[in-house]
Amino acid sequence: MDTLYALSETRRASYTEALDLLVSKLSEDESTIGVEFPYVTAPDGRWLTMPASVSAGYDGQTWSHGNWFCGFWVGLLLAAYLHSQEEKFLVWARERMRLVEARCEDGNTHDIGFIFQSSAIPFAHITGDTRYSEIALRAAQRLRARLITTRSGAFISSWGPLSDIRGRRSSAIDTMANLPLLYWAADHADDGSFRLAAEAHAAMTRRAMVRDDLSTYHAVEYDLDSGERSRGFTFQGYADESCWPRGQAWAICGFAATSRATGKESYLDLAAQLGGYYLHRTGETFVPPWDFDDPDVPHTLRDSSAAAIAASGFIDIARLHPDKTVAATWREAALRTLDALCDDYLAREGGHRGLLRHGVYSKPHNIGPDSAVMFGDYYFIEALLKVMMPGGFLPR
Repeated sequence: MDTLYALSETRRASYTEALDLLVSKLSEDESTIGVEFPYVTAPDGRWLTMPASVSAGYDGQTWSHGNWFCGFWVGLLLAAYLHSQEEKFLVWARERMRLVEARCEDGNTHDIGFIFQSSAIPFAHITGDTRYSEIALRAAQRLRARLITTRSGAFISSWGPLSDIRGRRSSAIDTMANLPLLYWAADHADDGSFRLAAEAHAAMTRRAMVRDDLSTYHAVEYDLDSGERSRGFTFQGYADESCWPRGQAWAICGFAATSRATGKESYLDLAAQLGGYYLHRTGETFVPPWDFDDPDVPHTLRDSSAAAIAASGFIDIARLHPDKTVAATWREAALRTLDALCDDYLAREGGHRGLLRHGVYSKPHNIGPDSAVMFGDYYFIEALLKVMMPGGFLPR
C-alpha cells in the first residue's frame, strides 16, 4: 500500500460509493446505448452519443473536435473491471476497443493522445496483452508526426490536417494533457524521439501559453518561421485573455507528466505554480467556475470536470515532489477536491446517467453547458483509482 495515500475510513467509504456507482451505471448503460459513445448528458439526464469514427476537421470556417472521448468510455469500463472484478466489463471493453482502434491512424488531431492513453495503455497495463501496446504505439507515432519545428522551438499542432495553415500554426493548452502518450511510447519502444518531441512542446508551451501571472491561454497561433506567438485566444473559455480553468488543469497534468518523464524539477515547479493559481482562484469550494474571469462569478456555472482533472494532476505533483511536507499538502488538495465532488456533485439519481453533475463541455457553443461530460467522469475515476489502487489502472 502506498502510504502517501492512506485514507480515512470516511474517505474510503465515500470513494468506494463513487466506484460502486460507476459499476452500476455502466452495467445499465452498456445494454442501451448501442455502438456509439457517450459524451455529454442531455437536460433530462440521458447520454448523448456519437460514433467513435467521427474525426476532427473544418467545415468551412467552423471547427469540429469530432469524437475525442471514445477512449474514456473504454477506460471507465476497465476501471469498473478493476473495482468489481466482474469479467463482463473486460468483455465490453474489448468490444468497444474494436470500434476505437481505427482512430489510432487519425492524423487530424492531437486528441489521439486522449483517446489511447485512456484506453489502450490501461488495457495493456491491466491485461498484459501486447496487442493494445501496439495500438497505443501507432497512435503515438501519429501524435509525434504533428510536431512543427520553428527557429525558436517546436510544438505539436493541435487541430486539423497539417496541410491546412489554420491548424498547422495553432496549438492548445489541452495538448499538454496528450503528452503522456508520447512519454509512455518513449519508454515502451525505447525510442527517445517521442520524449524529445513531447518535451519540446512542453518548453514551447511554457514560453507561449503561460502568462506572467501563471494563468494560461487556451490556445495560441505561432509564426511558423520565428516560432513567436502571433496571438493568444480561446475556443471554449470566456474571452481570449481570460483563464479557462479546464485548460489550467490540463496544463497542471501535462507539466507534472513532463517532470516525471524528464526528471527535470523545473517542470514540477511550474505544475505546482499553476496549481497554486488554480487553487487560489477556486477557493474553498474546490470546484471552479467554468471560467475564472466570467463577470458573473460567483453566480455562474461551476465545472466539475475541471476539478476532476485538477485532482488527478495534484496527485501526480504529490507523488513526484521531493519534499514530503509539500507533497502532503498537494495530497490533501487532491483529496479535498475529490471529497467535494463526491459530496456535492455525484449523480446518485438513476435518471442522470453520468457520474458527475454540473460539468461544462463548451459554454460558448452551448454544448453540454451544465451536464455530465465524459472526460470529467473519466478523470474523476482516474484520480480515485490513483489513491484507491496505486499503480493498478495506469503504469506508475
